[in-house]
Amino acid sequence: MPQFRISDAAGLLGVSDDTVRRWVDAGALPVQTDASNRKVIDGAALAAWAREHADATPDPSDVQRSARNRMVGIVTSVIADTVMAQVEIQCGPHRVVSLMSTEAMDDLGLEPGALAVAVIKSTNVVVEVPGGLS
Repeated sequence: MPQFRISDAAGLLGVSDDTVRRWVDAGALPVQTDASNRKVIDGAALAAWAREHADATPDPSDVQRSARNRMVGIVTSVIADTVMAQVEIQCGPHRVVSLMSTEAMDDLGLEPGALAVAVIKSTNVVVEVPGGLS
């Protein structure tokens, strides 16, 4: 069963170590001690906490779609030529890069500072497990 130290849990949740410690002290996030007597959080408990407390920006559109992976963000960069454009969107802690036609970029009014929703539908998602976390 994977366990995460307070600092690792904070990094995964995108908050400070002190915030995780406050949640632990308040009893909101369960903690155990490992063999070295360090506080650790069970991986399953951390995953449940992350899902329950996800603070996603709501999708401002009323469009119904099959894609479930939608992230609201702000356009931070646009690089375009006469045919193609690269659009970067910052969605919370996540940077999403999209390649599209310059015509589509213009039609959508995408420019730095614009609100955008990254919709990701993929049949191929690569999942990696880092060697240093256990």
